[in-house]
Amino acid sequence: MAKSERYQKGAAKMKELFGAEPQPGMMQEDFLNITVENLFGDIWNRPGLELRERSMITVAALTVLARERELKVHLRGALNAGITREKINEIMIHLAHYGGWPVGVNGLRIAREVFEEADARKK
Repeated sequence: MAKSERYQKGAAKMKELFGAEPQPGMMQEDFLNITVENLFGDIWNRPGLELRERSMITVAALTVLARERELKVHLRGALNAGITREKINEIMIHLAHYGGWPVGVNGLRIAREVFEEADARKK
């Protein structure tokens, strides 16, 4: 069955951000389709914010909400989108003052883990 235009737009946006299109088995099939079509096909493709801006907003939201697994995925996406490690660290420092010190500490810890994983893959 052919994928909808919304799905194709969402898959392309996911590839742009994460370096890969969605794959069957990533999550439950209906939820994956909704995620790809709605979140990435519609929301991430809206005019008004660039990919990097949406990525930084998402990193900030996931950090403050302490969604560690999703934060790791979106930190990898942020790096892939060209957001520097320095900017990511600065985001975490900034969030510590609005979301609480533990938020900043945890965000910096998770960012360091993602940076170390990226460095290990380069070797």
